[in-house]
Amino acid sequence: QVQLVESGGGLVQPGGSLRLSCAAAKSIFSIADMGWYHQAPGDQRELVALITSSGTTNYADSVKGRFTISRDNAKNTMYLQMNNLKPEDTAVYYCKASHRRFSYWGQGTQVTVSS
Repeated sequence: QVQLVESGGGLVQPGGSLRLSCAAAKSIFSIADMGWYHQAPGDQRELVALITSSGTTNYADSVKGRFTISRDNAKNTMYLQMNNLKPEDTAVYYCKASHRRFSYWGQGTQVTVSS
């Protein structure tokens, strides 16, 4: 059973913007801390941004001031607004739902920043 579904990736020029979405099953979204991770070829998967079930946010230094994470509890959806994108942001972006009883990953969505 699919618990998380990402969307919104694509090809964008440097300096452009994208918004990623992660739709979650209602049973997990309301109690889970939600996060975005990215993984470039040959690299480890790294945390980009995190938002707790109570709304506290945390960002990797590389995206502070450019990316904004948010969640809409009524829609069971998390977002990542990415502005001023750079070529080094190119990666597969994954969403993750975490709780002491479970941990789920989405299937990933490709983001490519290139001119």
